[in-house]
Amino acid sequence: MLVRKPGRAASEFGPGADRLVSARQRKRLERRSALEAITGNGVISACVMIVAAVAAVVCANTDLYFLLHEWFARPVTIGIGGWEFSLTFELFVNDFLMAIFFLLVGIELKYEMTVGELRRPRQALLPMLAAVGGVVVPATIYAVVNRGGAVYGWAIPMATDIAFALGVLSLLGSRVPPALKVFFSTLAIADDLLAIAAIALFYGHAPHLGWLAAAALATVALAALNWRRYFGVAPYLTLGLVLWFCLYQSGVHATLAGVILAFTMPARSDINARVLVSWVESKLPELDDRFDDEAHILGQHDFTHAVYGVERVMHRVTPPLQRLEHRISAPVNFIILPLFAFVNAQVRLVGVDMMALVIDPVAVGVYLGMLVGKPLGIFGVTYLMVRTGLAELPQGVRWQHIAGMGILGGIGFTMSILIAGLAFTQIPAELLAAKTAILAGSVSAALIGLVFMHFACRRTK
Repeated sequence: MLVRKPGRAASEFGPGADRLVSARQRKRLERRSALEAITGNGVISACVMIVAAVAAVVCANTDLYFLLHEWFARPVTIGIGGWEFSLTFELFVNDFLMAIFFLLVGIELKYEMTVGELRRPRQALLPMLAAVGGVVVPATIYAVVNRGGAVYGWAIPMATDIAFALGVLSLLGSRVPPALKVFFSTLAIADDLLAIAAIALFYGHAPHLGWLAAAALATVALAALNWRRYFGVAPYLTLGLVLWFCLYQSGVHATLAGVILAFTMPARSDINARVLVSWVESKLPELDDRFDDEAHILGQHDFTHAVYGVERVMHRVTPPLQRLEHRISAPVNFIILPLFAFVNAQVRLVGVDMMALVIDPVAVGVYLGMLVGKPLGIFGVTYLMVRTGLAELPQGVRWQHIAGMGILGGIGFTMSILIAGLAFTQIPAELLAAKTAILAGSVSAALIGLVFMHFACRRTK
């Protein structure tokens, strides 16, 4: 995953920082640094999503459910002149806002494929194949339990929620071997890639070829911008909106626009970083010559113009992919995902036959797939790869760690609910069973995995 580091306070600017900014500005920078440290904390963001899901379940079982259900069904309309485009608030969250979440997922995938673990095939092979096992076995368990029935939901238990799973793992702190965190991150990212592929191939509607061709043209335009080495963010976002609209109209799930946009965003810098330091040093005498200590800053046009030139160059050092990630990570983690959880975790159990719900094949298949299939698939493939000599465990990682990580892999909240909504859009009873099992399975996997990893890490410390 991309590492989101907290901002730097004024004291970290180096010698002379006290003279560089005022005391008020220094406090403002320190507050901003603290805020970025909070928004970059995976545990906090996971807790916010949990609170949103719990609030959704509570509201769904009160009279607020009917008011919320009516609100979610209200249209969100965008009009330009005589042209209008409308979709319900629920679709706005699930199709548009979640495309931004998929954009962040795509950025993380591209990061890992460019400079992370996924760029080293030999090191990435073991967690990636373990992810395949963690997808195939849960899907198989679900399909067996639901053979002859609602087999279309086979992909629901295959997804691992990166935010939740890594948030739970981070509760163990430094006791978790660093190599295990890298292994689990790579596995979760590969798992997301497989879930995205499943959504694209099996959970769209019959595509409209005209709109699909328009989406292809938008993708070609995005690739052309990258090929021509254009490093501004705005044109990519504009074409990304066009791509989303075309995919939405085509019948293919529109959230895939986020992944396509991420993979077409430039991951390189517009500036030759090798000569950056020498160039900045060459500009310092010019800035010193043009600065007048006795004049007001508004009147020093030559100085501010020279500073603006340096500022424009420094702004272009950071790749557009990283700039975009920095802009959307906090809104995704603290607005979009909690809102998605609140809208989609509306599990109303009032008047429901609980025994019938518990033994519903969809609920049983999802729950067993998440809680049994995930650890069996992840651990089984890892064991097979290591015992046959095709791979070896990362340094400091033991088999009990792999087992605990397999249990945590059963936390499949976000992606699983999204796939359940796509699979059972027209079948409310099966959707309720799937969502109930997803919530129960994710909570069970989190609690059991946390306890198991606590003892596994203590024994191997």
